[in-house]
Amino acid sequence: MRYFDSHCHVQFDAYDADRAEVFAAMQDAQVGGILVGTDRTTSKLAVHYADGKTLFASVGLHPNDKPQEGYDDAYYEALAKDPKVVAIGECGLDFFRPENPEAEKARQKDVFARHIELAAKVDKPLMIHARPSKGSMDAYLDAYEMLKDAKAKYGDRLQGTMHFYVGDIETTKLYLELGFTFSYTAVLTFTHDYDDVVRFIPRANLLSETDAPYVAPAPNRGKRNDPLAVRSVVSAMAVIRGEDEETIREALLTNAKRAFRLG
Repeated sequence: MRYFDSHCHVQFDAYDADRAEVFAAMQDAQVGGILVGTDRTTSKLAVHYADGKTLFASVGLHPNDKPQEGYDDAYYEALAKDPKVVAIGECGLDFFRPENPEAEKARQKDVFARHIELAAKVDKPLMIHARPSKGSMDAYLDAYEMLKDAKAKYGDRLQGTMHFYVGDIETTKLYLELGFTFSYTAVLTFTHDYDDVVRFIPRANLLSETDAPYVAPAPNRGKRNDPLAVRSVVSAMAVIRGEDEETIREALLTNAKRAFRLG
């Protein structure tokens, strides 16, 4: 592998027509990745398509994509024990547009707490989705309080990465205290909103991702994304940080191997 997409969804139905071709293109371009589940079905499919060599899986229930589904502890624990599973999630807190804020926050915190317990039990890092309400860092701060308590309880068995990170520098400092990593998408190719934070985060705590099929890089915005776009993320990150692209590429690959304990 030369590149690593730490968060993509090639098991989603957006790829039903050409999934094999996407996987082949990833192999040709030496792009590895983690297929991230967001519910029962996509978590199971992530494990199914993972090969444990360059393609891995993460299993969990997204904070608010399918609130009616409910979290099944036994189901996710069984999936999590598969050796191809390298993370627990996508899980966390999403406060962007809750219809019933207090009840929804309570539900999400309960589900997130159960993911945290599972991650500690199987000794695999969390794949965290945190989306704050507009103009605040509330989801990040609430998640941090839960994770800080869990870190005190579980110690080094509690690790994680902040997927599609949009936090500010002060919030970043909190998660650095936990030893977490921060993953960026191709938004770096069309906005400068996160440049200061990208420069602030130590190189050893950075990861690259695509969140494919979402968030295609410029100039392909609005089109279906794929994991090969992780190369654009690496290039953009190198420019933002003023560092050599090959140095960044090697560091991001090394970071992913360490964070997810890849062979």
